[in-house]
Amino acid sequence: MNRKDNQKFDVVVVGTGNAALCSAIAAKENGVNVLVLERGPKEKRGGNSFFTDGAIRFAYQDKHALKSILTQLTPGEFEKISIPEYQETDFLQDIIAVTEGKSDPELSKQLVEKSYETIEWMKQQGVGFELNENQSFDNNGVRQFWGGLPVKTYRKGIGLVEALFQKLEMLEVEIQYDSRALQLEIENNKVSGIIIEENGLRKKIPAKAVVLACGGFEANKEKRMKYLGEEWGAAIVRGSEFNTGDGLDMAIEAGAQPYGDWSSCHAHTTDFQAPKVGDYKKPGDIYKKSSYPLGLIVNANGERFVDEGADFRNYTYAKYGKETLRQPKQKAFQVFDNQVRPLLRTEYNLEEATCLKADSIEELAEKIGVDKNKFLETIRDYNDAVQDGDYNPAIKDGKGTKGITPPKSNWALSFQQAPFYAYPVTCGITFTFGGIQANKHSKVLDENQNPIPGLFAAGEMIGGLFYGNYPGGSGLMSGAVFGKLAGESAASYAEQFDEVISK
Repeated sequence: MNRKDNQKFDVVVVGTGNAALCSAIAAKENGVNVLVLERGPKEKRGGNSFFTDGAIRFAYQDKHALKSILTQLTPGEFEKISIPEYQETDFLQDIIAVTEGKSDPELSKQLVEKSYETIEWMKQQGVGFELNENQSFDNNGVRQFWGGLPVKTYRKGIGLVEALFQKLEMLEVEIQYDSRALQLEIENNKVSGIIIEENGLRKKIPAKAVVLACGGFEANKEKRMKYLGEEWGAAIVRGSEFNTGDGLDMAIEAGAQPYGDWSSCHAHTTDFQAPKVGDYKKPGDIYKKSSYPLGLIVNANGERFVDEGADFRNYTYAKYGKETLRQPKQKAFQVFDNQVRPLLRTEYNLEEATCLKADSIEELAEKIGVDKNKFLETIRDYNDAVQDGDYNPAIKDGKGTKGITPPKSNWALSFQQAPFYAYPVTCGITFTFGGIQANKHSKVLDENQNPIPGLFAAGEMIGGLFYGNYPGGSGLMSGAVFGKLAGESAASYAEQFDEVISK
């Protein structure tokens, strides 16, 4: 550790995920002295961002607006891709639609309007971006993208955090590991520092401002069961084991207001055999299972329970993960026939993927261990309900079913071509939606809607953006947007702090 005990920092940032690192970089770029605190050891740094697939949602005029972002593409390669425009109005409408109009309008507007410029800023910091091939299909030699999510960070989450760490190193920002933040120090109604636990000892780090960007409570079993429901005690934690709600507890104790949807979260169907917490030896979101709109999902009784084709997976996977947790044995099976098997995403081909293969539907039922008669009835009823139409997985093709509940609204092909495949899945929790209230500049608010002097938040800490569901890739974008804003706001506050003291 380089710092001297009682050394005072302008800004202390808690956490080392995308939001925290963007905060630290932005604060340092604005001329203040910054310290970053990480609860875990160096080899487990990066927060939830380390585990992300890297897909990041932002508004852009049209595909030509992406040229400065996707600089690795040659002019010829760029011509062979088709990317629909995704305006600010489209992004905002997606947030409004999936949250049923509950998203905080000030926060969602700020997220949308700052998204493109923040991507450009991240690019300047050294973050690389590439095409998100999982969001596309080949259409006569042209790669056709869909769902407003054509871009991801280079080398997924590990590439994202590595680039941001490299930038911090260039800026000579100190990072202190194995340091658990416990409590905010408040003097004269202002943040004056933070209490940490280091090597079993409590220590105070004086600071003019603190940015809390250390995640929600998704890795805390007791909090999950308290706020989300008893069944969430069994959920797999898809990311950092250190996101146990420490930052939320500290902020609320200091007068911050709980805000947003504390009863819901980002969830995803994940391999039934996935590790119980994120595996740092296998970075990237490799255990998720996202191609279910092309197939069917049945529970342990052999029955369908959701409309697999209601929308693109970007807008349904968070809520369908939760539905899986409500099923018997908290388990389900994504099943596909050989017509669509070649179209499945990369994660279905990995050695980590649990796959059961059969030459007949009867054999598939036996291998997955569901009620055979009920499963055969489910498949028969579904096949009878499939309507004629043109099949196109790059658009909502309207090729659905008629006369069954639940329906399949799009991408409905008869389940009949052997061999057949089944992937057992359960629910994995990514991050919680409930947080604390902050304004559009990432300033944490008290019960009277006034900023708590010296306290800022970013990432999963900010509540009010997502309710019940969220548009895929917008969490990563939110972390960067409000992370950058938190760093800028904290730096500005620290400079004003000095001006007040000097007068």
